[in-house]
Amino acid sequence: MEQLFLPLLLMLVVAIPLVMGTRKQKRAVQEQQKLQSSLSEGDRVMTTSGLYGTVADTSSDTTIDIEIAPGVVTTWLRQAVREKVAPEVADEVETEDDVAETAEVTETVEAPKAEAGEKAAAPSLESEKK
Repeated sequence: MEQLFLPLLLMLVVAIPLVMGTRKQKRAVQEQQKLQSSLSEGDRVMTTSGLYGTVADTSSDTTIDIEIAPGVVTTWLRQAVREKVAPEVADEVETEDDVAETAEVTETVEAPKAEAGEKAAAPSLESEKK
C-alpha cells in the first residue's frame, strides 16, 4: 500500500493545478464570448491590436463595423474585440488652480523692461573698447 501512496500523491500534485488552470481558461473564454455577443451600436471598444473605436454596425454574426475616426468605418471580426472601454470625455473646463498656474508662469517668463531714464543692464561693445 505504501508503494502506491507516493505515485498517487505525485499525480494529485500535478493534476490539481492542471484542472484549476483549465477551469480558469474556460471561464475566460465564456466571458469573452459573452462580451462579443453583447456588443451593440455606440459601444466604445478596444481591439486586440490596441485600436480604439465605436461600434457602428452589428448586423453580421461574424463581423462588426467599427468607426475609428469621424466618417472612417472599418470591418473587423467579432473575435478581434478585446474589451469595452469607457466613452471619451472631453475635459475642457479649466479649474481655478489651472488659471492661477498659467498666470504665475506668464509673470515669471516676462522680462523686466528698462524705463526711459535707466541705462541698459548689458554694456555696449563701444564702451568695452575704450
